[in-house]
Amino acid sequence: MISQEKNSGSAADIPITTDRAHPVTLREVAEAAGVSTATVSLVINKKKNARIADDTRQRVQEAIQLLGYRPNAMAKNLVSGTSKFIGLVADGVATTPFAGQIIHGAQDEAWKHGYALLIANTEGNVDLERDAIAMMLEYKVRGILYSTWFHRATEVPETLRESDFVLVNCFSPDSPASRAVVPDEAQGGKSATEILLRGGHRRIAFINTTTPAPAKDGRLEGYREALEAEGIAFDPELVMEAYPDQEGGYGATEELLKLNVSAVYCYNDRMAMGLYDGLREHGLAIPEDMAVVGFDNQEVIAAHLRPPLSTVSLPHYELGAAGVRMLLGLDQAAGDGPVKIACPAVERASVAVHTAA
Repeated sequence: MISQEKNSGSAADIPITTDRAHPVTLREVAEAAGVSTATVSLVINKKKNARIADDTRQRVQEAIQLLGYRPNAMAKNLVSGTSKFIGLVADGVATTPFAGQIIHGAQDEAWKHGYALLIANTEGNVDLERDAIAMMLEYKVRGILYSTWFHRATEVPETLRESDFVLVNCFSPDSPASRAVVPDEAQGGKSATEILLRGGHRRIAFINTTTPAPAKDGRLEGYREALEAEGIAFDPELVMEAYPDQEGGYGATEELLKLNVSAVYCYNDRMAMGLYDGLREHGLAIPEDMAVVGFDNQEVIAAHLRPPLSTVSLPHYELGAAGVRMLLGLDQAAGDGPVKIACPAVERASVAVHTAA
């Protein structure tokens, strides 16, 4: 325990022990420094107008350091009206392999600017989501990132509007679009198609998803843009739809082979994985007989297929980082729509230079 003896000299003269069973209190710091608790509070909160002698201020700071005093964060938050926390509420980001990079990106960017993340993974539970946001508001967070594990429209919870917020990997028609950060699906679709065009392919199929989503429309738009930029007329007969998983890609093989194409761009990597199996069952080799490109860059799939799959990466890390920068006012939306983050191409061995017969 700290000695009860008042000290007008250095705090270092106070005998202390380290076998305490409770956090150091403001009163203990005051006793060590020989000042009032009000003086300690003024020093801790860095009140510029407080008339405190330099030697007194130094004595308090020495006592804080010697005792290992930690200010009550909640109390400081109530005084300042904010904190060094940023909230992140997600419906499943923490449990999805590649979407978890949103948390990684947000955490790295937050640390860079002196903030820490408070993370709540709600799994879509409305009650849990409401309680998580309420807790973050109690902690006076600087703001809240609200994220979904796949790019989609979402409803903004009313309690979220009590704080600054940014939508990450989602958007809402009921809130300013400029407060949202999403993948540039059209640019990604264009980049995926361009991989095949650079390989010399001109008759390129696209297997899109059956599931309505911004990605479905954007990736088709990018496909069309890439073809038109090369002077190739869009042929709707070359666009198919399948369920966006391995079985969907496998099941699309028969129809694909009727199209007389040399290359195919798949809505996602799981679909491409199923297509690999279907093509091999027909005795076809990748990329010699059919060049294949996916989307998502799911490392557990794309990098380990044989041959490794050319694809386009969803920028989850960058989405998280950009969300923090927007929340802190470091980035601004260029227009009225969401900020779009580029989806970079990842070229591997599933596409080779094609020479037309």
